[in-house]
Amino acid sequence: MIKKYNIAVIGATGNVGRETLNILAERNVPINKIHAIASDNSLGRKVSFGEKILQINSLKNLDFRGLDIAFFCASSEVSKEFIPKATANNCIVIDKSSLFRVDNQVPLIVPEVNLSTLKEFNTKNIIANPNCIVIPLAVALKPLDNEIKIKRVVISTYQSVSGAGKTGMDELYDQTKSQYVFRENDPKKFPKQIAFNLFPHIGDLNKDGYTSEEAKIAFELNKIIGNHFKASVTSVRVPVFIGHAISVNIEFSNKIDANIAKEILEDADGIITISNNNDLAYISPVEVVGEDAVYVSRIRDDFSRPNTLNLWITCDNLRKGAALNSVQIAEELISTYL
Repeated sequence: MIKKYNIAVIGATGNVGRETLNILAERNVPINKIHAIASDNSLGRKVSFGEKILQINSLKNLDFRGLDIAFFCASSEVSKEFIPKATANNCIVIDKSSLFRVDNQVPLIVPEVNLSTLKEFNTKNIIANPNCIVIPLAVALKPLDNEIKIKRVVISTYQSVSGAGKTGMDELYDQTKSQYVFRENDPKKFPKQIAFNLFPHIGDLNKDGYTSEEAKIAFELNKIIGNHFKASVTSVRVPVFIGHAISVNIEFSNKIDANIAKEILEDADGIITISNNNDLAYISPVEVVGEDAVYVSRIRDDFSRPNTLNLWITCDNLRKGAALNSVQIAEELISTYL
C-alpha cells in the first residue's frame, strides 16, 4: 500500500499557494489530508484542489502535530513566526519566502540542479525554495557550467507583476483600465506606474545602487551552482501579468560556441530549446503561461568577447519559478527520505 501524507499549504489564497494546490493535484502526490491555510482575512473563502473544493482555515489555529509537510507560500514575516512552530512538531517545511535562503544550514534546492544537497534538510527540517528568477537561471546555467566552467554572467531580468503577488496583478489591471478613460490611478504596490511602463526597481535600493532583488539573484545563483563566477544583475518590472524573461550574457573559462551550448541544453532536464531557424524562433512570457519547462531561445555567440554566449530564457514564474519547484522537492522527500 502506498503511504500517504498530511500536507498543508500556507498562503493558499495567494498566487503561489493556489498554484501549489493545483500542481499537487495534477501530479497525484500521495496525500492523506490536505489543509488550505491562510490568514483570518481569508476565512470563509474556498479554493480548488483538483475536483475538490477546500475551505480556508486559519493559520493561527493550525495544529502542526501530525503534519508531514508544510508549504509556506506567504511572506517572510509569516515564515519567521510560524515555521519554528512547524519544525518543533517534526513537520518538514518547504519555504517560498526569502527568509532562509541565506542560511547555510538550510538547503536551497532546484531539483534539476542540486538535488543531492536535499539530504541536508534534516538539520533544521527546512528546505528553501529559490527566487523565481534564480530557478530558471540555475536550470539553464548549470548544465553549461558542468561542461565548461562559467567565469562571469551579466543578467537582465524582465519580471511580471505576479511576482509581486495578487496586489501587483490588480494594480496593473486597474491602471490599464484607468489609462483608457484618462483617469489618474496612483501607484500603491509599485514605486511608479506599471501600466504601459517598466522600471529597474524590484525590492529596496541599497547603498551600492543595487536592489535587494538583484543582490538575492547573485547570491542564490552562487549558493546553488558554486562560487567560482561573479554575477552582475539588473532586475526590471514589466507590465506583464504572468511569465518572467531573462537576457543572459555568459563568459566561460574555455572555448565554447552556440552550437555546442545548444547540444548541451537539449540534453538537460527541464529545458526546451528553440532553434534559430526563423524570425519568430524565440519564446515570449505570454507563451509560457501554464508550462512547466524552462524555455531557452536566441542561443548565440557574443562576437564582442571570446568564449561568451547570449541566451534568452522564459519561464512561468508561478509554476516552475515557484510552485512546481517546491512540489518537485516534496516528491523527492517522499520518494527518498520519508
